[in-house]
Amino acid sequence: MVRHNNQLPDNLPQLQNLIKRDPASYHEEFLQQYRHFQNSLDVFQLAPQQPNKTVDDLVMFLAQVSHCYTQELLTFPQQLIDLLQKHNMLLDNSMRMTFCRALILLRNKNLLAPTDLLELFFKLLKCEDKALRSFLETHIISDIKNLNSKHKNGKLNATLQNFMFTMLRDPSTRAAKMSLDIMIELYKKNVWNDAKTVNIIATGCFSKLTKVMVGSLKFFLGKDPDEKESGDSDSDNEINPRDVIMANRYNKKTRKREKHLTKVKKLAAKAHKKKTKPPAFNFSAIHLLHDPQGMAEKLFKQLETTTKRFEVKLMTLDVISRLIGLHNLFLLNYYPYLQRFMQPHQREVTRILQFVAQASHELVPPDAIEPLLKTIANNFITERNTSDVMAIGLNAVREICSRCPLAMSEDLIRDLVEYKTYRERSVMMAARSLMHLFRNVRPELLHKKDRGRPTEAMQEYTAKEYAQMDAKDYISGAEVLLKEDKEDVEIDSESGSDDDEWVDIPQSDEELINDKSDNNEKIDIQTKKELAKKVTLERILTDEDFKRIELANIQKQVDPFKKGQKRKLEETDVGEKSELVQLGDIENIYKKRKHDKEARVESVRRGQADREKFGYKDGRVNIHCSKTNREKKKTKNYQMIRHKVRSKIKRSFKDKQIALRNYLVKQKRMK
Repeated sequence: MVRHNNQLPDNLPQLQNLIKRDPASYHEEFLQQYRHFQNSLDVFQLAPQQPNKTVDDLVMFLAQVSHCYTQELLTFPQQLIDLLQKHNMLLDNSMRMTFCRALILLRNKNLLAPTDLLELFFKLLKCEDKALRSFLETHIISDIKNLNSKHKNGKLNATLQNFMFTMLRDPSTRAAKMSLDIMIELYKKNVWNDAKTVNIIATGCFSKLTKVMVGSLKFFLGKDPDEKESGDSDSDNEINPRDVIMANRYNKKTRKREKHLTKVKKLAAKAHKKKTKPPAFNFSAIHLLHDPQGMAEKLFKQLETTTKRFEVKLMTLDVISRLIGLHNLFLLNYYPYLQRFMQPHQREVTRILQFVAQASHELVPPDAIEPLLKTIANNFITERNTSDVMAIGLNAVREICSRCPLAMSEDLIRDLVEYKTYRERSVMMAARSLMHLFRNVRPELLHKKDRGRPTEAMQEYTAKEYAQMDAKDYISGAEVLLKEDKEDVEIDSESGSDDDEWVDIPQSDEELINDKSDNNEKIDIQTKKELAKKVTLERILTDEDFKRIELANIQKQVDPFKKGQKRKLEETDVGEKSELVQLGDIENIYKKRKHDKEARVESVRRGQADREKFGYKDGRVNIHCSKTNREKKKTKNYQMIRHKVRSKIKRSFKDKQIALRNYLVKQKRMK
């Protein structure tokens, strides 16, 4: 191998390449550069705020070849760490970034412990360097993810989580916010998805730093911190890129128009990506809290004394309502606080109604929620308001009563149900949905005419008092499995018998229930309970069995009680009720849908089906006879009749004389 020793001291990339190929042959050159680094470092520490290209190049060189000379560079990582800890705020941005990159190289080669490096990087988050903070955040997340890729490193995670807990209390807004963002990102990536991480993030809800508090609240709301509020974007105001492209094709092409077209295409692509992206839910984080009651009380106390903007108050109210609803908490002062905001002109009033519904559950005393229902009825459900306001009020009452039906009084529900015949369809539909709810939960409050036909479900209904549990030792509706088993046996016997002999089967419970149902006789409810209990105790139910039972229970709400089965319920997927109240359930107002162009064209085509063809009507008695020259002229090519069209050309005096003479001659002949 040819050695160029005279060039190597000044050509570090070449020396780095040669050392990686043959470390032993270039040991002396490496020691020369290492001594040069130590001397340059002493000079650099005299003025650390000044950039030094020599130190910059030597640091990256030593980090690249560190795996070749581990013994010689045993103290090199600690030198860089001490340098960053001592002069982290004074260093030039480029020098600080170089030292961090070198440490990451050493960490990737397992020459540095992960805890030492991560704790140093957390301290560097306080620096006034946005590029460095973003770089460090990315590395911290990826490094912790890689450390937990094969198996959870509990000891390391506990150490880092404790360090992040102290960082959340740091007076530096940037460091605290960055620590919070790192923990939230690790939770979303299922790296730190344990209860300790969630409870550490929960402490950020009480931070004096607004950014940290808002970030923690949004985490429990299941929203991305960079995502805008749902009310900021309106689908009706979105720009259709197809319209802009067509306009740009035919209009005058200018630089401004081209720039606008490019922007619209980017927005359309971003909107499509956002729609196709699967939603990320963090609702499970609320279930991992150690003390949800204490957190709700502290948040409400903080809310009463805060002077922050209205959007922050709304987020706090949202988190409190979710805590109350998901954990069945008691916070009785929360409801009078919301009552004063329930006015139609109040800003974000639909969200406040959503918070009331989310904070309602069966264990809340009815006396605490009944004043809210009366306030909604007095302020929203009155004819002095618009139909949309009335419908929103009825929807809010329905959502509240679906979670706490005992809060509704008999007089109020009967007054609200009277809107079922209101002239506005949106109000009528909302009132009927409220009536259908109480047919299932508390039918005794409705008038007899509003309860509908008596069904099997109504006969099995028993009114529950406050905090009363309806515990059963059987699965309601399990008796339907006996009937289906009987039908399967009959089918098998018909298809599998090759002779004409009859086989006597002894009378059983299955035959008893099927015979009564086939004869359209009334089956005693007590008998059904006994049969359901028998099935529950004697069989191991599968998922298909539970699906049939659920469908049978729904069919009980459809079929009349005194008659047999009038119609069979189709097997459809029955969705479970969501733990949280959707804002769309309250804002769901019945209106005619806004049709797109294709729907409007189709509607026009349907209207033209039986109508006479629009346009020129041929008045000829015989359609086979010829047309006049004037009629034929309308369909001819213009180039053929261009020489005859002289209406727009000004005639000369001679032409006028000729025309007048011809006219007079014609008149004379007619006489």
